[in-house]
Amino acid sequence: MTTGAPTPTYPARPRRSRLRTFLPLGIAAWLVLEIWLLTVVAGASSGFTVFLLLLAGFVLGAVVIKRAGRRAFKNLSETLQQQQSGAAPTTGGGNGNGLMMLGGLLLMIPGLISDAVGLLLLIPPVQKALSRYAERTLDRKMRTAAPGTFGDAFQQARIHRPDGKVVQGEVIRDEDVREPGSGQDPRPPLGR
Repeated sequence: MTTGAPTPTYPARPRRSRLRTFLPLGIAAWLVLEIWLLTVVAGASSGFTVFLLLLAGFVLGAVVIKRAGRRAFKNLSETLQQQQSGAAPTTGGGNGNGLMMLGGLLLMIPGLISDAVGLLLLIPPVQKALSRYAERTLDRKMRTAAPGTFGDAFQQARIHRPDGKVVQGEVIRDEDVREPGSGQDPRPPLGR
């Protein structure tokens, strides 16, 4: 028997992203693989050898992170000095400090696979290739950003000048021009 009241319709559950589905599984598989590899190496040589390998990785990672941090601080202070002197700052397109720090962090994490990946990230040609790949991917994602997304906010904040330079900016409006009673904003969204 129905009372005439409509049955409530619940919005469709948003689909879970692939990253949220597979990232925990990938981390669990990585941890199991690291532990298995450590036991295989410990069985082939000795537990003391594995301990020395892990300790050496930790110390090397700490040295790499310290060196990359010093280099980043030096680059920052040079850039600030150039700006204070009025000279145009040079854009080097990334110097790999972030990848060096990531490599040092991976070296500090106990495990042989993370150590191998960390050592791989310390090789300059690998750093350059990964930097170019990340820059292209980020640029492509920024160009195809849908309205209202995080990437779109960055796209709207850039103003392209006729000479090709990009000027960062923010629009601040002092007055609200909304008509009373209408729920819509009469102003168009910021253009690209």
